[in-house]
Amino acid sequence: MRGAAFLAVIGGLAAVAAGLALAHPAQAAAPADWVHFQPARDDFVLAQDGRAAQVVTAAEDHELVRIAAEDLRTDLASVAGARQPSDRQVWIGTLGRNPAIDRLVATGRIDAAKLRGAWESFLIVPVANPAPGVKQALVVIGSDRRGTAYGAYEISRAIGVSPWHWWADVPPEHHDALYVSAGTQRFGPPSVKYRGIYVNDEDWGLVPWAQGTFAPDEPAPGPKTYARVFDLLLRLKGNMLWPAMHKVSRAFNANPANAALAERYGVVMGSSHSEPMLRNNVGEWQGTAEQFNYLTNRDAIRDYWRARVQTNRGYETIWTLGQRGIHDSAMIGPTTDAERRAVLEQVFADQRQLLREAGISGAPQVFTPYKEVLDIYRSGLKVPDDVTLMWTDDNFGYIRQFPNAEERRRTGGAGVYYHVSYLGAPLSYLWLSTTPPALIRAEMGRAWDLGARQMWIVNAGDIKPAEIDIDYFLSLAWDVEGTRTTPIDTWVGRWADETLGRGTGADVAAIMADYHRLNFARRPEHLQWYLPGEKPHASPLSIPEADARLAQFAAMEARLAALRPKIAADRADAFFELVDYPVSAAAAANRRFFAAEAHDMLRDRNAAESWRRGQIAAEADERIRTLTWRFNREIAGGKWRGIMTVEPADSQWRSFRQSLPVIPALASMPAGPVAAPPPAAPVPALPLLRPDQFKGWRRIDGLGRQGSVLGASGSAARATVTLPTGAWRAVIDVLPSYPSDNGDALRLTLRIDGAAQTLEIPRHTGDHAWALAVLDNRISVPLSAPLSSGRHQITLESGDPAVMIEAIRFLPADKPITPT
Repeated sequence: MRGAAFLAVIGGLAAVAAGLALAHPAQAAAPADWVHFQPARDDFVLAQDGRAAQVVTAAEDHELVRIAAEDLRTDLASVAGARQPSDRQVWIGTLGRNPAIDRLVATGRIDAAKLRGAWESFLIVPVANPAPGVKQALVVIGSDRRGTAYGAYEISRAIGVSPWHWWADVPPEHHDALYVSAGTQRFGPPSVKYRGIYVNDEDWGLVPWAQGTFAPDEPAPGPKTYARVFDLLLRLKGNMLWPAMHKVSRAFNANPANAALAERYGVVMGSSHSEPMLRNNVGEWQGTAEQFNYLTNRDAIRDYWRARVQTNRGYETIWTLGQRGIHDSAMIGPTTDAERRAVLEQVFADQRQLLREAGISGAPQVFTPYKEVLDIYRSGLKVPDDVTLMWTDDNFGYIRQFPNAEERRRTGGAGVYYHVSYLGAPLSYLWLSTTPPALIRAEMGRAWDLGARQMWIVNAGDIKPAEIDIDYFLSLAWDVEGTRTTPIDTWVGRWADETLGRGTGADVAAIMADYHRLNFARRPEHLQWYLPGEKPHASPLSIPEADARLAQFAAMEARLAALRPKIAADRADAFFELVDYPVSAAAAANRRFFAAEAHDMLRDRNAAESWRRGQIAAEADERIRTLTWRFNREIAGGKWRGIMTVEPADSQWRSFRQSLPVIPALASMPAGPVAAPPPAAPVPALPLLRPDQFKGWRRIDGLGRQGSVLGASGSAARATVTLPTGAWRAVIDVLPSYPSDNGDALRLTLRIDGAAQTLEIPRHTGDHAWALAVLDNRISVPLSAPLSSGRHQITLESGDPAVMIEAIRFLPADKPITPT
């Protein structure tokens, strides 16, 4: 450590804290209860009377530790306004790299036994008189460089500095004094070893913003941008990044300063499934796409990979193995699965030989069977045992395959590549972040339970506006049990109290619950009910049904309007970015679509009402433009100019992007007041069995159109329904998850009045049924037995653990299945 005090011999005083075992994993809530603003007995005084404890490190320690320490100094000053040093110190050091801290451990002043050999773990413990001339020190000890840095950032978060301080313009609350409770705080090891994000589809946000606003002096994204990404990752206890890779971006490793910066920050670099060996093919491959063929151009491709291995062999890296085509396309050359297996197995051997030649054969390696590559893997592909198998979702949040018993025995372990943003078929979602945290919890929780614990990566798009999903994903990866056992509303409420100010949590949680529930039924980017290339047709919602949906959006907006004045002025920008813009824009998108649709439907039979609806659509369209202009031009003084683009942003990739509704021109509408609309016909109230009406199965909060779904639990669950006069049929609505046994169908057995029915629900990724299911976030399965009026008992007997039931509906026998 810097300073003569840390070279002194430590006296033999009694330990302040010893014998405390390291917890697994972290249990610090935000705001942390071990940091407070009024003094208590035996507290460590972190800041008081305009003075703050000095933050000191050792010269022998890692560069990352010095970065984190400097950030803590800045954060202390920003919270307490303390610019002068006090007589207390914060010692930040890595076990074995800090002589003064190592002496505390060696003399029994601190018990760090559980840190030795641990992954990314740390202790925070106050120690009295740790060295001559030092009255008290708050000691942060990490098991490794990232563990130490996480300890410094944990203090920052505990005193009120949000991980989103820069990315969402969240200022900390001022406090004149900061106190740390006596006793040891224990954190780590994390649940998942490697945890990170993938910056992807950056064409319409991150790159235009970085190039035009944030860092116009460097090709985007460059070191200035990545430094901000690394800061966010570390504050969220992430440790890994897959960098931007589209044509508009300069390849990450094309600028050597990027990789060197990642090493300074301790961020493990990897690359996506389509960028083997850290090679950004769309930016770095100099041949044609057809020449990226291992059958005909093996030597050139191998030399291409060898060059990157040589330049990056000294950095902490996870090397992606395998080969696909240029820019996320299928492999070029082989034409059968047998040929593809043979090529990939040769590719594995050659890539691993390149690592051996460079002296890094023990470096972590990963293979991701994404899209069509999963079929090759399932056909018998042999992947080296020490290579991590990275399973993927179907790009819409439902994981396609989980480790089986044999795969769980692999030394390389398993991971998951997960999407909360996606450019691709059947329709992209690149504008607003609408994946419910509850879906992340359900699917990643299944993955964890089945052994996928080595690496989790989330495709986060442009980071903004996916803040809640990124935070939740990384929180889950750091502490699976602590996070998934917390109700979603509770977690979101705590997150809001931390980012938007204490006392906002309950209101924000309620608003975001509505936001995720309504958009789960249909994302704003999916407001068309035909696929690209199909003949356009209207949605299946009648005008009254659409009005009922819009009424729920209006109620959500009313809650938002009531909360807006309660937000502190210095957090107004953060509130707009994190809550106001996504909620308001999603509501406006729905008004625009359904009002334009009603305008067309009513034009020939109710002209006045048609024009009224047209005006609503036009005003909603203008509302979206106004909101987006504010985000890009006004918020935070124009800091985010270029970051937000409404989907579809342009005419690229039209084969999987929605068409915007045709908005009638206001100039063509009748002048003067528009006639009042006739009263809407009531939406039929159909009998419905909801998750809360069943006992015995588990209720999963935060998912589905009713705010919860029913999950299989291995026991029977019963409910009754009384049907009015008429002929009825039952329809069971399930989420489009994949079977736990990696088969091709979900299975569920139920009984109606004692008569058993076993359902097999096919799940074939990429077919027409799959496309409709992921856009609806639902599969509606009609049951075969007709029902008469009167009382009926429904029993759910067994089901794949993957089955999540949203509702059981009862429709007139002659009524088509439509959304509710």
